[in-house]
Amino acid sequence: MKQIEDLQLRSKLTAYLEQFVTEERKARLLEVLANRTRHVTIVLEDLYQTQNISAVMRSCECYGVQDAYIVENRNTFEIHKDISMGADKWLTLHHYPHAAHNMRQCIDDLHAQGYYVVATLPDEKRTTINDLPLERKTAFLFGTELTGLSEEAVQGADCAALIPMYGFTESFNISNSAAIILSHFTERLRHSDINWRLSQEEHDALYFEWLQKSLRDPDGMIAHFLKQETSL
Repeated sequence: MKQIEDLQLRSKLTAYLEQFVTEERKARLLEVLANRTRHVTIVLEDLYQTQNISAVMRSCECYGVQDAYIVENRNTFEIHKDISMGADKWLTLHHYPHAAHNMRQCIDDLHAQGYYVVATLPDEKRTTINDLPLERKTAFLFGTELTGLSEEAVQGADCAALIPMYGFTESFNISNSAAIILSHFTERLRHSDINWRLSQEEHDALYFEWLQKSLRDPDGMIAHFLKQETSL
C-alpha cells in the first residue's frame, strides 16, 4: 500500500479513490474504523502453530484491535488463510525478526509509545485481568505454545496477569487466552469514559490504506492521479 506523508495530498487522494468504491463500502469502512482502537494491543512471541497465530489475528480484528506485534526467534510467522479469513489484511503488523534481544526491543518500543506491558502467565499468585486498570494503554504478551514467555519477556513486562480459571486444567490454549483477554478488556473499554478510539490522524491514515485494499489496482490509480496533479 502507498504511504503518503503529505496530509493535504493524502486528503486529495482519498477523495479521488472514494469515487471508485460504493457508498455501502465506504460506510462499512467508516463503521469499522469508528470501533478501532490502539489502546490495547498484543505481542506474540515465537508462536509456531499457524492455526493459533491465525486465530489470534482473527480475534484482534473482530474485537477492533488494530495492532499486533510479532516477535520471531526459532519460528517464522505464518498465517493460515482458512482460519484467519483475511483478518490480517486489516491489521497493522509489527515484525521483529530473529535477532539478539528482539523481545527486549519490542518491549522498549511499546514503552516508548506509552504502553503498560502485561505478561500473561498461568500462576495463581498473579494479578487477574479483572484487576488491570483501563486508563493506560495496555500491551499483552503471549508466549510460545510449549514453554510460554521467555525470561526476557517476563523480566521486561511491567506486571503479570492471568485469566481466572476454576477447573483442573492449568491454562487455556493461547488463541483462546488471547480471545478471552481481548473480549474482556475491549468490552470494559467500550463501557468506560476512556477515549480509546483512534486519533483523527490515525483514522484518516487507515481509511486511506483501507480504500486502497478495497480496489483492484490502487497503485495504478494513484500513479494516474499524481501524473495529473504534476501536469497541472
